[in-house]
Amino acid sequence: MKKVTTIVYLFICMLIFSVSVYGQKIRLEGLVIDQETFTPLWGASIQLKSTQKGVLSDSRGHFVLTGLPPNQEISIHFVGYEEQTIKVMDQFLKITLKKSNFLNDEVVVKSIRADENAGMAYANFSSDELKKSNLGQDMPVLLQFTPSVVTTSDAGAGVGYTGIRIRGSDATRINVTINGIPVNDSESQGTYWVNMPDFASSVSSVQIQRGVGSSTNGASAFGGSVNMQTNQFEKEAYAELNASAGSFSTLKTTLKFGTGLLKGKFTIDGRVSKIVSNGYIDRATSDLKSAYLSAAYFAKKSFFRLNYFAGKEKTFQSWYGTPESRVNNDLPGMQAYIDRNWLSEAEAANLLTSGRTYNYYTYANQTDNYAQDHYQFLTHHSLSAQWDMDFNLHYTYGRGYYEEFKPASDLLVYDLKSFVKDGEFIHNTDIIRRKWLDNDFYGTTFSFNYAGSKGLKFTFGGAWNQYIGRHFGEVVGGDHLPNSYLGHRWYESKSNKTDVNFYSKLNIQLTDRWLAYADLQIRTVGYDMRGIADKRQDITQNSNYQFFNPKLGLTHQINEVSKIFGSWSVGSKEPSRQDFIDNPGKTPQPEYLSDFEVGYSKQTAKYSVQLNAYSMNYKDQLVLTGAVNNVGEAIRKNVASSYRMGLEASLNYALSAKFNWQVNGTLSQNKIDYFVESMTDYDSSEELLINHRNTDIAFSPNVILGNQLTYTLGGLQTSFLTKYVGKQYLDNTSNEAKSIAAYLTQDIRFIYTVKANWAKNIQFNVLLNNVFNSLYSSNGYTYSYVYDKKVISENFYYPQAGFNFLAGVVFRL
Repeated sequence: MKKVTTIVYLFICMLIFSVSVYGQKIRLEGLVIDQETFTPLWGASIQLKSTQKGVLSDSRGHFVLTGLPPNQEISIHFVGYEEQTIKVMDQFLKITLKKSNFLNDEVVVKSIRADENAGMAYANFSSDELKKSNLGQDMPVLLQFTPSVVTTSDAGAGVGYTGIRIRGSDATRINVTINGIPVNDSESQGTYWVNMPDFASSVSSVQIQRGVGSSTNGASAFGGSVNMQTNQFEKEAYAELNASAGSFSTLKTTLKFGTGLLKGKFTIDGRVSKIVSNGYIDRATSDLKSAYLSAAYFAKKSFFRLNYFAGKEKTFQSWYGTPESRVNNDLPGMQAYIDRNWLSEAEAANLLTSGRTYNYYTYANQTDNYAQDHYQFLTHHSLSAQWDMDFNLHYTYGRGYYEEFKPASDLLVYDLKSFVKDGEFIHNTDIIRRKWLDNDFYGTTFSFNYAGSKGLKFTFGGAWNQYIGRHFGEVVGGDHLPNSYLGHRWYESKSNKTDVNFYSKLNIQLTDRWLAYADLQIRTVGYDMRGIADKRQDITQNSNYQFFNPKLGLTHQINEVSKIFGSWSVGSKEPSRQDFIDNPGKTPQPEYLSDFEVGYSKQTAKYSVQLNAYSMNYKDQLVLTGAVNNVGEAIRKNVASSYRMGLEASLNYALSAKFNWQVNGTLSQNKIDYFVESMTDYDSSEELLINHRNTDIAFSPNVILGNQLTYTLGGLQTSFLTKYVGKQYLDNTSNEAKSIAAYLTQDIRFIYTVKANWAKNIQFNVLLNNVFNSLYSSNGYTYSYVYDKKVISENFYYPQAGFNFLAGVVFRL
């Protein structure tokens, strides 16, 4: 209760100090109705053209816009209807919208996305916004200026393996969907963006929800969700070339095409992409290929789209990290690291001569190789004036391996017998191995949606998803290995995971000013594992979970330009595959989250402001405590009580006709009430247990700030992009010696648009990253132990590139 009181108090303070610059001009009142049935359209968007100002119609189709300049144009948009643009001449308008002959792709995601009446914190991105910085870097980097978001890159330059955290929660706790279909890996629960290179070029919009949100399919959202929608309806044919190049020999080439509307019913869209980069970190190369093909059929009451998209990646591994002494150029520290870790002469030379771009791996084919094919069949059907239905099918096939060189390896580890070489028994030798994953993921999602004429919206939906994962390891080479040993599988396992959920959503207009919603989800998860894991441990086990996740909210429209909301949501999450492997016979408990949010927003012709306060309370959250499994690998344990509490604010301000300012910030506290740290004492061969209270959750900065100041002059747009991330701890002990220093980066982006008769669009982009050459790290890890009566902490970091650039051109015909 104390935490809730504190957050409400801070929230009220922010409201008191928020400054209004709104001045009334013209008041517009109106109704939005269906042209054929004359029924009110609830949730139609009425937007003042070229401004931040807009409202939604209520359950009676009624809306009010104030502060309009004379003779201003407004646009009226409602999913499934033709958009209208009207010049305001009267103070009362009766607007009739005609159902579109072509159902827009927005209908695919409307049942799972939040709108302006939703009681939750979210941000929307259009394809135009993504294109501004889409020069080869992965999706997380393109979204990094969103409130409460922190991103990282293993290779240091945003190409290859990248990650995103929302409110301090990592990728395994962020629900990701494409057209409402789950993307998160069923076993690790993370999202590997490197498997979808240049996917941003096929995305029409992205919505990021913070907190539990409205995610209904796939992994539970314990920090946020990222919902992507692919290509939108294009009536006219087009062809497009995107090409960019920049630092670290980064090259991106994208070809896109669309047929436009064929025979009044069909469209076909496609894309092929290739991205290569040497990376900032030594040898952290990326060779990425992808394709997208979509065919759609549009009818008056039905919509069908078949999507195929695929990605193939080959990246040199850079996930080992860089020792702290190497990052700090601490020669004595590096020598001590060499001595206590028994580095070979070659390994020591690599460490001492590499600088902050150090990469532990030197074997020429130390690569990750993975390919993934996605198939989606999306349908939407208008059943009546009030009812519509979505029914979707999907299938994903993934396969690949990563190759490793393991020096002086014990043959017994690979279930191989010693062999004789030159009359001598060989028990240890160099091994080249591949760890494979071959998997299938398929299922269906569906929803029935009702929109009544008396302020009632109802959705019933669900999903059935099946995952089959095959893991195995092969010995593919080594020092003088007998030929009969090559291809030997030293482990093999198979996993089956079934995920079924049903949900009901209800939105109801209580009065002209009050809106309530309820969202109830039942989810069951069954997980069956059979076989041997990579350390030769038997992982055969079976687990089943049943979760109930309610969400309740209330929104109050204070006046025509401002509103306030409150919500309470519950999220539940099963352990990951690694948790099962690490804890045979004593699997950790599932995690639970209770998320309370209060928000305020105001939107005028010149600015929009959003304030949000949240209190996320966890039960049995799984965290690293220093404990290790029976083969010495770090494992997660449940902690009884932990929480995240914070304030988020964002402002979009049109300073003038040429200047626009977007700024956001998050202030938070992220704490574990109590946990027991485990530390290995090699002197006594015992585990030391250390009690901790009220410590910070790892990788959860208390301050995150984002800033975008844009100046437009003719066809040139210049943006100054600033990101500040506060100090982060590498583990959950709040130890200053195990932390990532706060950092600030400054980017500058130039976009120049040229008009030409022979092209629909010609655009030149230049992105100058980290112009002040800040030497910072965005991620890392640590482990501690006792040796020779000393506590030793090994800290590793992922240094990010200093000043670098990307430049590109877009031709659209």
